[in-house]
Amino acid sequence: MVHVAYLMLLFPLAGFLVLLAFGRRIGDPVAGVIGTVAVGGAFVASCVVLAGLLGLPDTHRLVVHDYFTWFSAGGLSVPVGTLVDPLSMTMCMFVTFVSTFIHLYSIGYMKGDRDYSKFFIYLNLFVFSMILLVLADNLVLTFVGWEGVGVCSYWLVAFWFQRESAASAGKKAFIYNRIGDAGFLLAIFLLFEKTGTVQYESGPGGGIFHQLSHLGPGTATAAVLLLFLAATGKSAQIPLFNWLPDAMEGPTPVSALIHAATMVTAGVYLLCRMNPLLHLSADATEVIATIGAVTAFVAATIACAQQDIKKVLAFSTVSQIGYMILAVGSGAYIAAVFLMVAHAFFKGLLFLGAGSVIHGLEDEQDLKRMGALRRYMKWTTVTFTIAYLAIAGIPPLSGFWAKGDVLDNTFARYKPLWVIGVITAVLTAYYMSRLEILAFGGKERFDKPGPHGEAPLHTPHESPWVMRVPLVVLAFFAFFAGALDLPWVHTENLQSFLLPVFSGTLYNDGLGGKGEWYLAIVDIAAAFIGVIVAYMIWRDNRYDQPVYEPRFLQRVWYWDDFYDTIIGRPGQRLATFCAWVVDARVIDGAVNGTAHLVKLTGSAARRLQTGYARNYALGIALGMALIIAFMLSRTWWG
Repeated sequence: MVHVAYLMLLFPLAGFLVLLAFGRRIGDPVAGVIGTVAVGGAFVASCVVLAGLLGLPDTHRLVVHDYFTWFSAGGLSVPVGTLVDPLSMTMCMFVTFVSTFIHLYSIGYMKGDRDYSKFFIYLNLFVFSMILLVLADNLVLTFVGWEGVGVCSYWLVAFWFQRESAASAGKKAFIYNRIGDAGFLLAIFLLFEKTGTVQYESGPGGGIFHQLSHLGPGTATAAVLLLFLAATGKSAQIPLFNWLPDAMEGPTPVSALIHAATMVTAGVYLLCRMNPLLHLSADATEVIATIGAVTAFVAATIACAQQDIKKVLAFSTVSQIGYMILAVGSGAYIAAVFLMVAHAFFKGLLFLGAGSVIHGLEDEQDLKRMGALRRYMKWTTVTFTIAYLAIAGIPPLSGFWAKGDVLDNTFARYKPLWVIGVITAVLTAYYMSRLEILAFGGKERFDKPGPHGEAPLHTPHESPWVMRVPLVVLAFFAFFAGALDLPWVHTENLQSFLLPVFSGTLYNDGLGGKGEWYLAIVDIAAAFIGVIVAYMIWRDNRYDQPVYEPRFLQRVWYWDDFYDTIIGRPGQRLATFCAWVVDARVIDGAVNGTAHLVKLTGSAARRLQTGYARNYALGIALGMALIIAFMLSRTWWG
């Protein structure tokens, strides 16, 4: 059963190829059904492989299967193979499960779009690339999946490329990710040069993880920081987090799938996969933890002042990924994976709920033009509220357990960063409560003209069943996913399942039962403080309060302006100088000058070609006279 892991790849790849060949002829909604069935098949295959893995003893839950050699050059041999272990299967399970329901949701959301079939082509290719990234047994094949999800992200963010904002957002996402990819490539080169292999657990010398003794402290730190640079690009962390909020220009199912549940967790997965390497550098992991904590805090403050419902959720994603990076830097890899799984459920649900709101309000995304949607969209309200309570950290929902696990481990290792994490938890509960109140509470505002003279909106309507079913399913898991890692619920919990992958690299928090209870009380207090403060500020239809939405936060701490000042504008001036001076005058001038010189030389030489024999004879005579004179002069002076 474990050896059929390739089926997880073949199902979405087959869906991609069928839709690529026949998608336009099939059309709406059959193309969406085929894409959904293909990803659903990948989920079923994941269940089969997981069952086979669970049937093996704990010490044997690592199965590497190389199907063929992709290429071999010198000492480098790169196979196409899969690595099935608890970490890769945990990723495959939630990626395929959430992706299936987002595909189902998209059947209704994208109905009537002129590029309906193309949308599902991109989605199926994305799922294939994400599973390839997760299952790959070597760094080069991981990089292929890494680039695959990157290019699919570009296509999907810029899906409605007729809008200038969408086209720009796609390019911005592409460029930011390329910066991180450079770090990934350099890390691959460095590790291969030191270990002689790119395979994780097999190959020459037993793979990278068995050759780490060849790495000195400086080399290990450099490799970890290069991999972290890759993670900051893909997982939207400081200093490369700016692309993710702009990526909300894509269709909402894209936001749910790529920018909440799957692609943005790729960086966290990569760092978890390379945990034996991270264990060699305490300095690098401290940098990782610090960047994660700072990113979580900064993104949470920005989310407090956003008016676009999807922008709030986008910065919330950046903040939650920051928690995961904080956990990785603290050596709490299982806590990072636990939050990753819970986040896939509740953040995927939040984006789909936001999409349902946008669908019911004629594509309106401004929170200030919503209000009282609970009266018109009951299914969306209930499911969205469950996800909101989960991410806010209200017990007993999944977010409380997952975020608490991260904070407990951070407290044991980096107490100053734990303080930042708790403050961020308060802000999380605050901005999500603000969103909930402005969208679903208060009085109706959609029936009034917009702030810029927009016409009043029609009465909101609930989404069709094909969009409601994913909301209900994800709401169930957003509520109960915390049970995955509770030891008193079942013996085979997430921690015991993942433990063999991280054996020897986990940081022991050393917290006793009483210490964990005290920290849990702090977590609960943080969540309720955020909720209460938000209710006091925004209740009773207080939707327009600029004092709580400072421009500094609306402008993303002026981060984009800073990049524009030090990189964008100078780069534009440099490009203009190169275009009009270097290219037009120096390069073109040299080329055109050479041509002009040849032309002048030809014109001068042309005058000698008169066509008269007497002129040629005179020239020969003069030439001979000059030669004779030269020879005589050498005789005279010799």
